[in-house]
Amino acid sequence: MHNTLYGTIAPEIWARFAAVKLLVCDIDGVFSDGRIYMGNNGEELKTFHTRDGFGVKALRSAGIEVAVITGRNSRIVENRFKALGVPHIYQGQEDKRIAFNELLQQLALTPAEVAYIGDDIPDLALIEACGLGVAVADAHPLVAEAANYVTRIKGGEGAVRELCDLLLQSQGHSLTPKGASL
Repeated sequence: MHNTLYGTIAPEIWARFAAVKLLVCDIDGVFSDGRIYMGNNGEELKTFHTRDGFGVKALRSAGIEVAVITGRNSRIVENRFKALGVPHIYQGQEDKRIAFNELLQQLALTPAEVAYIGDDIPDLALIEACGLGVAVADAHPLVAEAANYVTRIKGGEGAVRELCDLLLQSQGHSLTPKGASL
């Protein structure tokens, strides 16, 4: 067993963490708590945890690519992830496998080199297709059952940071990269 900041992880799962070169993330229920705030004039608001943003920047600083694939379209998502330096932003994806396969080709990666984090049924296909399928702590039970790892932290509360920390630790990178900010 491997001791981590978040508990112990079995060697075969730890090996999957160590092989990851790309982290692909869902948005709603993963970076956010899954709630969508709608104003009277149609404006939409989401909240993002700054710890997750720091984790994304730390991954990118360590040379691990990050992408988002989401079924919804939102200017908020575009703005947040451009600000974090994420170059691969796929929105409005009814079938997330299409964007996933495009990423694999573009980055010349195999599914075994990819981690995917999600929370609900539309994420199942990618959780099962990746080398490391991850569900947030409050994921739908079928998603948690299919995942190789379930975070201890809920979506929108730092679950992505937990995954980023574990990826960095498994690959021998510092959890406090120089020059990383939110």
